Amino acid sequence: MEDIRGNLEKVEKRIAEAAEGSGRKPEDVLLVAVSKTRTPEEINTAIDAGVTHIGENKVQEIMDKYDEVKPVKWHMIGHLQTNKVKYIIDKVDLIHSVDSLKLAKEIDKRAASHGITMDVLVQINPADEESKFGVSLGETKGLIEDILEQCENVNIRGLMSVAPIAEDPRDVKVYFDKVKAEYDEFSRIDHPRLDFKYLSMGMSHDFEVAIEAGANLVRVGSAIFGERDYSKVRIGG
Repeated sequence: MEDIRGNLEKVEKRIAEAAEGSGRKPEDVLLVAVSKTRTPEEINTAIDAGVTHIGENKVQEIMDKYDEVKPVKWHMIGHLQTNKVKYIIDKVDLIHSVDSLKLAKEIDKRAASHGITMDVLVQINPADEESKFGVSLGETKGLIEDILEQCENVNIRGLMSVAPIAEDPRDVKVYFDKVKAEYDEFSRIDHPRLDFKYLSMGMSHDFEVAIEAGANLVRVGSAIFGERDYSKVRIGG
């Protein structure tokens, strides 16, 4: 098993340095450890080392691991199909990947059936990459307005974005900056179900640049758990 505790300490140090370099405190940046393809044992090791938030890309992996993992806050960070919302609506604390009114309406319906409100982030695709989900920068305002008008059991807590992959992470800072500008604009809106708390940007290869651009939530997997070996994956397919 990888040295999860040691890796976590290194990541936390890098987050602290990036936060301080951007004029913020380390505790101002929330670390979500991404446990895609990882076993419950590995996740529990990370929790024992201090991780308090876990992110998963697939509904099936949340369902498979949920009862075997120690108490932790779960984040759904991957693309979410409407027909799978019902399986995780009572398990996750935050859904990062809302990119359509159809999905928001399904979350609203399932949340209502459980007597809860669900916190979500609107996912933006700042480079309009065909291979990635998320609304374009120009569509963000309309989607937010529609959710606030039509989904009374959904609270919008901020924005999420995945930047293009680049050999030099600094090359994608322009996209992080664009999403941060959107975040700042919508943060000024006064609405009881819109409370921008999270700007979810940055992964293992670029989280320091994302923090520099203003991210206050980073999703880090391989830098904590080590590189993934998909040939050994048994959980979640």
